[in-house]
Amino acid sequence: MRAVVQRVQSASVVVEGKTVGAIDSGLLILLGVSPDDSHHSVQWMVNKVSQLRIFSDQSGKMNLSVSDVGGALLVVSQFTLYGDCRKGRRPNFMSAAKPELAEPLVEDFITAARRLGLRVESGVFGAHMDVTLCNDGPVTLILDSPSFQKS
Repeated sequence: MRAVVQRVQSASVVVEGKTVGAIDSGLLILLGVSPDDSHHSVQWMVNKVSQLRIFSDQSGKMNLSVSDVGGALLVVSQFTLYGDCRKGRRPNFMSAAKPELAEPLVEDFITAARRLGLRVESGVFGAHMDVTLCNDGPVTLILDSPSFQKS
């Protein structure tokens, strides 16, 4: 599982002219799923994202998590995170999971984050989405979950 995590002052996602998700301070998470991902990948990623200390404390040090600051998550599925551009000019998406695997795992991520008490908004899986954000910092991190044995 791959996530591009951006600390934001605000972010929103629009589908067919309608805002389907919006947050103020928090994290915009672009989330990609690979064919090797499982429930273990989801749990690892949710725990990592929720505990990342990338918000400033009173001294201006990145010492607080999204939970600590009462921030929200905006989760946007993005298979293009697994695009391979090493050969040719058109990305190869062979490393991205098929929708029948990816969609349930994205939903599992959202559910698991909510279980941790986070406010979570999301885009629409498979839809063309217009994402707007005000990156705070800017702070942008790329996270890859470790490999887990499928059970």
